[in-house]
Amino acid sequence: MNFRNTSLGLTVSLLFSAAALAGPQAPLPKDLPPYAADKPLPIPQIEKKTLANGLQVWVVPRDGLPRVDYVLAMRGAGYAADASDAPGFAGLFAGLLSEGTAQRDSREIAETAQGLGGGVGAAASNDGVSVFANALTSHAAPMLELLADVARQPVFPENEVKLAQANALQGLKAAEAQPGFRANRALLAATYGDHPYARTQQTEASISAVTPAKLRAEHARRFQPDHALLIVTGRIEPAEGFRLAEQAFGDWRSNGAGIAETGPAPRQAEPQFLLLQRDGSVQSTLRLGRPAIAATDPDYVPMQLASTVLGGGFSSRVNQNLREEKGYTYGASAGLSASRAGGRVQGGADVRNEVTGAALKEFLHEFARLGNEPVPAQELEDTKRYVAGGYLISNQLQGSVASTLASNWLVGLPPEFLGEFVPKIRAVDAAQVQAMGRKYFDPKQQSIVVVGDGKAVAEQLKAYGEFKTGEQ
Repeated sequence: MNFRNTSLGLTVSLLFSAAALAGPQAPLPKDLPPYAADKPLPIPQIEKKTLANGLQVWVVPRDGLPRVDYVLAMRGAGYAADASDAPGFAGLFAGLLSEGTAQRDSREIAETAQGLGGGVGAAASNDGVSVFANALTSHAAPMLELLADVARQPVFPENEVKLAQANALQGLKAAEAQPGFRANRALLAATYGDHPYARTQQTEASISAVTPAKLRAEHARRFQPDHALLIVTGRIEPAEGFRLAEQAFGDWRSNGAGIAETGPAPRQAEPQFLLLQRDGSVQSTLRLGRPAIAATDPDYVPMQLASTVLGGGFSSRVNQNLREEKGYTYGASAGLSASRAGGRVQGGADVRNEVTGAALKEFLHEFARLGNEPVPAQELEDTKRYVAGGYLISNQLQGSVASTLASNWLVGLPPEFLGEFVPKIRAVDAAQVQAMGRKYFDPKQQSIVVVGDGKAVAEQLKAYGEFKTGEQ
């Protein structure tokens, strides 16, 4: 049976349930019928084949629009593969893949994709680079040929590299003016130390050091067929999908170099307390966090629910506390970010100078409460509906299904996880959520970074640790 779109009725009901969690809860009329049970996302029919060169191919047939979506995921090609003196390289690298090949320049690539009724592009993550494309089903073959050209034969023209560098330097200049960028950089370092996951933000030196020759060398090293997965989804038969994959990628050969597996990220770190000076700032940017778990850890699903209770939406505890009740901020959040070799928890908000210490107090209070008290039954049930509904809605479109399958594969999750996530979320109980709070949100284990004017806030921070000052 093909993996079909869920009904419009389900989508509408999920939208209403998600919207119900988007703000303060008003009592519902007593005569309304109860919510129906969540419908799990069906495990898609995935036909699998491995080409002679090691490239894995998954074809996911779907009814619906006459469209086909492709994702080519390259494991090990992302930020974790960047050299210690080249942080953020993978992002610039991915953006330049579609800016010129041996056969087409940047404009020809864009015009060809548009003419086929779709588009092509690429993006980097900690654990890989994904090249994606879509087209009308009638143009499935030429679009996959275009994707293969972009993925296999980029030439990184000097003019395009210089333009990308100029844009990246301007973007970096704008980002570094934002306190959140500085706070995130400092917290990544405090969380991961010298692990590659700490090096996702570009620097002026790393951008300026990029050359076409270096990009080509890294492409040869990072893009290997035996480290790749091609996902084909849409109105297409498996046999046709395999034929097109063989036609576009069958003669692709590995050069034998490859990328070493990323070593495990830290699971513990000595808490650090940092106050980064921002002269004249009228706000403080707060970040709290610590190392956590990889996406394949048994705690991953209950942590998703615990993170949402704590800081994963408008109705989450930290946002309701700091924004709605106290009026300290326009928004506060907290939660888990998990990759293949490890992960981290992080919370944060921008608050007025005069409530910097008070806001930290409330963050740490909510972190502690999650581990000290069981989540009330209604709050747990509402959060489950919110998580399940958002997940189902986000995976309605076939392009989203392909992207989710690729992302899961990059971090080590099996294809079946796509359909298993909602039932697993429904099975999490209050005791598991409380256990996640104790294990990963213990206030004593959190590093704290504050970007602000030390003259205005330093005295307020003394109760929370001995803060080192700096300009980072």
